Amino acid sequence: MPTAAKLPDESELSPSAAKLRLLKRLRCTLRYEKKAWEAGAVMVAGVDEVGRGSLFGPVVASAVILDRGYRIRGLRDSKLLLPERRELLAPRIREHAIAWAVAAVDAARIDQINIYHASRLAMREAVMRLAPAADHLLIDAMRLDCDLPQRAIIHGDALSASIAAASILAKVERDRIMCEWDAVFPEYGLASHKGYSTPQHIAALQQYGPTPLHRQSFAPVWNSPVQQVMEFE
Repeated sequence: MPTAAKLPDESELSPSAAKLRLLKRLRCTLRYEKKAWEAGAVMVAGVDEVGRGSLFGPVVASAVILDRGYRIRGLRDSKLLLPERRELLAPRIREHAIAWAVAAVDAARIDQINIYHASRLAMREAVMRLAPAADHLLIDAMRLDCDLPQRAIIHGDALSASIAAASILAKVERDRIMCEWDAVFPEYGLASHKGYSTPQHIAALQQYGPTPLHRQSFAPVWNSPVQQVMEFE
């Protein structure tokens, strides 16, 4: 008789695969938002960023204040959603949220202050753009340089509906930016890998060298044997 395929245990998975399996087990709810509401907060914003590991382009952040009276079904970590599902949810979030905002920090600034500080800067800028303003922040695994009460939540984009909504808006916006730059730099395949370190992207860097929008402080970029020669207007 045929036997069922054996699923790999945690020790056999790569770190990224193990993390993905963990995220799929987590439930995305409003429990953190409810705790903040019960403590007196009114405008609770979820905050997240995307693009920290990319070799090209900006890191993009979003902040979202969900309407506690309207439930947007299907919110979860953007990494767990198919692109077409994210594209469906993003306009729903923008339409039904009390407030939302997106901010980006470009590659040049990332090279100046490093990706960690650039991510925090983008998230803070997104929070500052909210109207009405937030009075409490739920943030994916970080604390921001602002005076607002805030809670850093490990795997927050898989646990908090507000942070998940922010991750979806940030991901959709950054993917849009990558597709626009793909038309300018078609040799790199940005529309397919969104600037991340894939074999296709590394091969392009080896052949053509980095563009002005690559993050020069990231090892796969500065290790390229070809100098930066491409320019754009």
